[in-house]
Amino acid sequence: MKDATFSSARLLALYDRISDADDAIPRLRRFVQDLAVRGKLVEQDASDEPAAELLERIAQEKARLVKAKEIKKSEVESVTHDEEPYVLPRNWAWTRLGSIGDWGAGSTPSRGNSELYGGSMTWLKSGELNDNTALAGSEETVTEIAVKKGSFRVNKPGDVLIAMYGATIGKLAILAETAVTNQAVCGCTPFDGVANRFLFLFLLAYRAKFHAASEGGAQPNISKVKIVGTPFSLPPLAEQHRIVAKVDELMALCDQLEQARVGREAVRDRLTTASLARLTAPDTDAEAFQSHARFALQSLPTLTTRPDQIKTLRQTILNLAVRGKLVAQNTADEPAEELLGRIAQEKARLLKSGELKKQKPLPPIDEDEIRFILPTGWKWARLGDLSQFVTSGSRDWAKHYANEGAIFVRMGNLSKNHYQLRLDHIQRVNAPAGGEGTRTSLEGGDVLISITGDVGMLGLIPDDFGEAYINQHTAMVRPMPDMKGRYLPELFRSPFAQDQFNAPQRGIKNSFRLTDVTQFVVPLPPLAEQHRIVAKVDALMALCDQLEASITTTATTRSKLLNALLHEALEPATELESA
Repeated sequence: MKDATFSSARLLALYDRISDADDAIPRLRRFVQDLAVRGKLVEQDASDEPAAELLERIAQEKARLVKAKEIKKSEVESVTHDEEPYVLPRNWAWTRLGSIGDWGAGSTPSRGNSELYGGSMTWLKSGELNDNTALAGSEETVTEIAVKKGSFRVNKPGDVLIAMYGATIGKLAILAETAVTNQAVCGCTPFDGVANRFLFLFLLAYRAKFHAASEGGAQPNISKVKIVGTPFSLPPLAEQHRIVAKVDELMALCDQLEQARVGREAVRDRLTTASLARLTAPDTDAEAFQSHARFALQSLPTLTTRPDQIKTLRQTILNLAVRGKLVAQNTADEPAEELLGRIAQEKARLLKSGELKKQKPLPPIDEDEIRFILPTGWKWARLGDLSQFVTSGSRDWAKHYANEGAIFVRMGNLSKNHYQLRLDHIQRVNAPAGGEGTRTSLEGGDVLISITGDVGMLGLIPDDFGEAYINQHTAMVRPMPDMKGRYLPELFRSPFAQDQFNAPQRGIKNSFRLTDVTQFVVPLPPLAEQHRIVAKVDALMALCDQLEASITTTATTRSKLLNALLHEALEPATELESA
């Protein structure tokens, strides 16, 4: 680079090209940190004391401290040319972290000895490190007795701490007070000539490498040995301070950009929510609805930029479907009231012939169960009036498990927010003759609903599914022949239905009784309109799929562009200045 600097103007120019990427600002922060430790963030000054001379002074100080028995002697190997990850400016030097400070980890006093805890000494654990630059206080303290008896390193104000275990690997802090730590934290007292803020910045920039170097399974860790053996790019002390000041300036700018982005997203979310809420408002007349719908259709492709917004759009489509606002009504359609009459006649015939058992009368629908006004030709009904029967399995199926045989549908085979069965893991059973083998045998068109735990998960049995059964956690709804289409399954995954599933859940393990299922309130359209609704839902969900795929593709493209631009910005000045 000509002047080896990276200004706020360049940062803004780069951000302007990558701002649409989801992780633009976090990546930009890491990019600034990377520039800082490579010597590409601020201009070098020939009058600065070179790092090579600084290393000589550090070595002399280290020798003095060892001789005074203030620190233990440690041998640190020089960094070989092959270990150098990048080329440094002329007045910088490679060394190792073990050469620029005194390092040591802490310990945990015996939990069974009460005289070791509750004292005046701050005792930090790895989870309390959160990249703080002035850390004070702790969740627990230890006594002076614990410090004297234990193998503690007493860390001083200004020391740099790094977490070595688990999910917190690489988390940092600069102490604002004297403290000890547990064995999951390593502390460093930098020698004169090494600014603790620059060391902090270096460790922050190298966090990903520490994660990559961690070992272990459930509890990965990075050892002190690996930390102190890490090659360290040392600038002149004066430049260290200039780098820290520049990083602070650029990070403050990143904070402003992040706040602005959050603000834009919040406005976009409010506009999206308002646009969709207008469509489902209970008091919207037909003319106003058409106006709101046109605005939503024109605006949503621009407003919708995240997958979670597509989920909201899908829910809105289903909400419109069950409210009669998705397709036009046709006065020639047989009204839902007449459909209900025909279904009642068919149920009476099946009862008389013994094909159905007599069922308890269902209560009338109360006014407080009516959430919105239905279109002309629709009718409120209970699910039990539209079904041949509702049942569930028993607890005794485990003894019938087999490697071959009928499919046994469990909750894990049901879907959230859809009714497609998930059949990647199937249990097989040898069904007993009679009893459960008859009552819970599934047929094509049966709708399954989870009634314990995660209530409201769904499944629709296809016509060619074959022999299959259910357990006690799943309700089976067998619709009357006229209701065996996909209107009921689409209804069940709508917010209107999910609210009903969630409302009466009981007990420690949420449960939804079979009586709740039979009394489920259904906004019933004419049969012909049901078919039109399902077709329209299919078409709109396909558009949502396309929109979601385009968002994913765009995000991938943005990520690739971000990678390319950040790589470009690390190249010589002629390329950087073009960014």
